[in-house]
Amino acid sequence: MLRGLYTATAGMMSQQRRMETLSNNMANANTPGYKADQTSLRAFPELLLHATGKTEVPTTKPLNLPYAQPIGGLNTGVYVQELAPLFAQGDIQQTGIDTDLSIIQQETSGAVFFTVEQTDGTYRYTRNGNFALDSQGFLTTNDGLYVLDENFNRIQINDRSFQVQPDGTLLVNDQPVARLGLTYTENPNELVKEGNGLFRLPQQEGEEEPQLLPLANNVVFEIRQGFLERSNVDSSRTMTEMMAAFRAFEANQKVIQAYDQSMQKVANEIGRIN
Repeated sequence: MLRGLYTATAGMMSQQRRMETLSNNMANANTPGYKADQTSLRAFPELLLHATGKTEVPTTKPLNLPYAQPIGGLNTGVYVQELAPLFAQGDIQQTGIDTDLSIIQQETSGAVFFTVEQTDGTYRYTRNGNFALDSQGFLTTNDGLYVLDENFNRIQINDRSFQVQPDGTLLVNDQPVARLGLTYTENPNELVKEGNGLFRLPQQEGEEEPQLLPLANNVVFEIRQGFLERSNVDSSRTMTEMMAAFRAFEANQKVIQAYDQSMQKVANEIGRIN
């Protein structure tokens, strides 16, 4: 009887994790460059049950146990195997602000990113082009991280009136001063998602942190100034999935309540001596 209790509990925990992910997606529906997380549910390994204490001799000897008679399989529930960001292109919104930049890709596979530098000197990658100029004229993110050029140097613009070409070249008075340090990966699912719209490559223990490669010539993209890439969260679909997750959670909850009532009846009535 308790096996079903554990299965329902696993289902509740999985749906709760799924609800947390969907809620986070909904909360970031208006965050520029945000990539929605997707949950992947997987079943626990199936068990093969055998009956013991049988007097008849089975025709086969499963698991090399002559006293065991096979009954059948039992699934023990599901769990959240992983969270994977969806790297689909978000809608492009015009802002008219020169420091707002968006990446527009023509490919369905792979992803292009801006490269930024953290305070400890390590690199991170983002699709959030909501940039600004600090007091010294450096191009930074809203969190103060420096935006890097193609040589992984900080971009300093002494004139607040500048233009950005579709290939990422920055012009001041029609003169090129730098080119955005854009990086590319053919498999964006290998990236590890961090907070504030940042991504990084997974790092093996004892090894240096790996970096994405610069753009190849065959990658088709466009940098558009005065525009932002919006979140790729589909609000209506997310709300529908949240309702489905809640109902699945509620169904598993009722299964547990039924088991609880059954065990209460066993404890209070079946063993009673009249």
